[in-house]
Amino acid sequence: MKDFVNILAINFGGIGDEIFFLPTLISLKKEFPNSKITLALEPRSKSVKDLNDIIDDVFLIDVKGKNKYFELLKLVHLARKGNSRGKFDIVISSGGNKLISILLTLTGIKKRYGYNTGLLSKFLLTEAVPLNKNQYACAMYHDLITPLTENKTLLPEVNIFPQEKIQNSVLIHPGVSLMSINKGMIKTIPAQTWAEVIDLLIEKGKRVILVGGPDDKNCIDIIRQTVKNKNFEDYFGKTKNLKDLGMLIAKAEKFICSDSAPLHIAVALKTKTYVIFGPTDDKKLIPQSDDVIAIKANDKCPIKPCLWGHRQTTCQNLDCLKITAEDIVNTVIK
Repeated sequence: MKDFVNILAINFGGIGDEIFFLPTLISLKKEFPNSKITLALEPRSKSVKDLNDIIDDVFLIDVKGKNKYFELLKLVHLARKGNSRGKFDIVISSGGNKLISILLTLTGIKKRYGYNTGLLSKFLLTEAVPLNKNQYACAMYHDLITPLTENKTLLPEVNIFPQEKIQNSVLIHPGVSLMSINKGMIKTIPAQTWAEVIDLLIEKGKRVILVGGPDDKNCIDIIRQTVKNKNFEDYFGKTKNLKDLGMLIAKAEKFICSDSAPLHIAVALKTKTYVIFGPTDDKKLIPQSDDVIAIKANDKCPIKPCLWGHRQTTCQNLDCLKITAEDIVNTVIK
């Protein structure tokens, strides 16, 4: 293959999905150091570009909007047109939809890589890679490029330098994306429980820092109203982007969060992290590492974890999220 390789990567989803995809792009860059990588992603996730300079350009494709098929046609047009460096040499796409192989064929790009979704994908793709969903998501995405490279990047990497740790600090990011809440995917404990966690940590002498983004305003407001001990540092609204948040996570000795994008930034930074897990599968969403601890309820739900294998929204009982503040704090401080 020629020295310069023009690569189009397609990965739709939230910011967490894009962080999961970073190891794949990093390994491609190691294999083709003179390449230019363009990432097609949803507008809501474009801030991933702030975390790592491995992405040279982005195509914003709003597949969750009202004009999904128009947006996909726009992607085909952009892919056929190429970029400032010329036509694309390789296209790689995640996703298990059987129509993805048709989409990649329509781009006109000669080398096409995606998951094996049946006979059509085997016929239309340069190589159809087995889709193994029963593994850490970074590894699942990385499988896409096994025909192209032997490089293996295990975890996301972000462009944030090591920071001096704030002594005795516990950073708390309680929220999840507003989109998941609106879709009925409840993935974290109530705000009142988060307030109890703050009170207990302060009682035990910890320096507590509370942070959140715009999607977390309602949760943060309830915490502010409910918490009894106001002797915590309120950083809500002070981090202007993901990189700011990442620097704060890097400074914390310990980090408590929900199953959300900040978790994956913390994984990249190797900050000791404690994650609330309920209906989602921790084995797929966090690496096997002493740096990342899943905190789960001791419930007896027979289909846990249920999102997204058994259901697309969470149930009414939410027994999987009945985790006490005492259990969380005891896990964090032991």
